[in-house]
Amino acid sequence: MIDDPRYPVGKFLKPNSVSLEQLEQYIQEISMAPGQLREAVRGLDDPRLDTPYRQGGWTVRQVVHHLPDSHANAYVRFKLALTEHEPLVRTYEEKLWAELPEAKSAPVEISLALLEALHARWLSCIRGLSPEAFKRTYRHPVSGLTSLNELLALYSWHGRHHVAQITSLCRRNGWK
Repeated sequence: MIDDPRYPVGKFLKPNSVSLEQLEQYIQEISMAPGQLREAVRGLDDPRLDTPYRQGGWTVRQVVHHLPDSHANAYVRFKLALTEHEPLVRTYEEKLWAELPEAKSAPVEISLALLEALHARWLSCIRGLSPEAFKRTYRHPVSGLTSLNELLALYSWHGRHHVAQITSLCRRNGWK
């Protein structure tokens, strides 16, 4: 049991290397994330969607809208790494994106549908690649050189991480 509500599945640990079995696990987790997110928020009304998952944290609604924002950035980075030699990618101000009006008030269905479509497209790309392709890299201004194996590890964790924030809140409050 993780005591820190910010990291209910633990903090991300960057792998030193990625085996074919781990890669398949990451891909499987990425494929399951949209459905798990949809299930996590199923039946939540607006007051519950507007409840922070922890004191000082984002609301459930903001977490839901954050996932396709973040995963869209990952998808673009993934495609850049496949088509360019060590491209330099941009950062984005995720905390500020979460404060924009649609992140604070738009229906979650918009982002649930976007995440489903985005992951379907991403997985279509992923499943057509050779294991060698996942060794391609991009350069991030903060975290440096990152392989596509590492990106998939991060985003398989990222989906589980945010779904667990929501499901932990629901459990703590007896909502489901």
